[in-house]
This record gives sequence, C-alpha cells and structure tokens, in this order.
Amino acid sequence: MTTANTYSRETLEQRMAALAVGVEVLLPEGEGPFPVAIQLHGCGGKKKLQGRWAAVARSAGWAVVVVDSYAHRGISQLQAYATVCTGLQLWGRERAGDLFAMMEWTRRQAWADPRRMVVAGWSHGAWTTLDAMSMEPGDPMAKVARLSAIPAEPFAGVVGAFLLYPWQGVGAISPRTGLRIDVPVRAIVGTKDSVVGGKGVIRTLTNMKTPSRSIAVEIFEGATHAFDELEAQDWRNRYDPALTERAHRLYAEFLKSLA
Repeated sequence: MTTANTYSRETLEQRMAALAVGVEVLLPEGEGPFPVAIQLHGCGGKKKLQGRWAAVARSAGWAVVVVDSYAHRGISQLQAYATVCTGLQLWGRERAGDLFAMMEWTRRQAWADPRRMVVAGWSHGAWTTLDAMSMEPGDPMAKVARLSAIPAEPFAGVVGAFLLYPWQGVGAISPRTGLRIDVPVRAIVGTKDSVVGGKGVIRTLTNMKTPSRSIAVEIFEGATHAFDELEAQDWRNRYDPALTERAHRLYAEFLKSLA
C-alpha cells in the first residue's frame, strides 16, 4: 500500500494528473459553462451515495466533479477503513492537496464556470474541506498539504461549502484557527452520530466562523453518521430516507442560492 509520505514532493500539476484519471464528471442539461460542485467522499471512499447527491446538484443546474482520493494512491476500501478511517494515514490537512488540485483542474475545463464553484464534503471530505479553508496560503499551506506550486489563492472562484457530518476531533486544524475563506458554509450534523461526536461537533461548528459570518449548522435530530447512505453496513450508521430527502433539499436550495 502506498503511504502518505510518498506524496510529500508532488507538484500541483502531478496531483491534478493523478486525480484526473479517476475523476467522475456529471453535467446538467443545457449549454455551459456551468457552476460546479466538487464532491469529496468520506473515509470509506467513493460510494453510490455520491451519485445520488450528484443527481440533486445536476437537477439544480450544476455540474458535478466527484473526486476519488484513493484510486491513484492504491488504497482499497478495506485499506481505507483500516488506515484512513482510523487516522493512520491521509489526515484532512494532507488530503487538502487533492482539493487544491481539483479546484485548479476544474477552473481549466471549458464546461466549468470558474467563478462559481462549491465544495461539498462528507465526513473525512468535510474535515478536508474545513482544514483547507483554514490554511494560510504560501509556504505554510504547501508544507501542511505536502504539495508544491499551489496557486496563490487556491479557493479563487469558490462561492460556498456544503458539509455533512464532518470530523472535527484529533488532527483537525479548523477548530483552533477558524476559517480563512469568507463564503457561506452550511453543515448538517446528526444528534446520534457516534462516529464524529454528534452534539460535540455541533458545538464546535456553531463556534466556528469565517471572517464575516458563522457556519449555518443544520441539526438533524436522531440522525446517525452516514444517515444518507442506503447501502451502509456499519452498525453505527442507520439510513433514514426522510432525513436524506431533507438533506438533498437543503443541498439543492444551497446551490440554487449561489447560482
């Protein structure tokens, strides 16, 4: 298995090329350029739920870029659960390099509107998003993300962030620093989430701010971690169709408000 340290000397261009091999692009009907939602999967890897969320975004008129952070690293789903989900490798701050690379890749696509991008993250992907939004540009960002040649402002064109049940425990940067990127952020957290902490994460996110605004925290009473994953096999995660429909509606409303 490839270890995280292998990627410490990658350039942005190298990471873009590696990720582009496994990226999935879904376009809405009509002619572009389209606003774009960049979706980052959780620690278990890219799953079918990403396609269902992408369908919601496409119905709202947005293109979707579904990032696979594991394919080019050679991390299987079993390895992901054993090492990424347990914190042995690929913390959010390092995976932020994937986000920086895919934002730049998206800006270069003819079908994409580089002035209207939203980052959407699930669990580990939400942790990654928040850490990336908290990093200072320049050498500090490059060192933490283990990636060189990052643009001076990698978040150029990003107009919002949508997060589901983000990890904000050991290893997370954003609870200490707050967010540098000043865009609307909406987060969904369940009160019965035993994976990321539920009520503890709600408190953390409620206290977190961008330079000019607080995070809009949507509290889902009774929701577990991955309540939107129909195929969930972890005993801690319970699929809830009604809450999933509500979450999809919030996603569509959020995107439409930024279109």
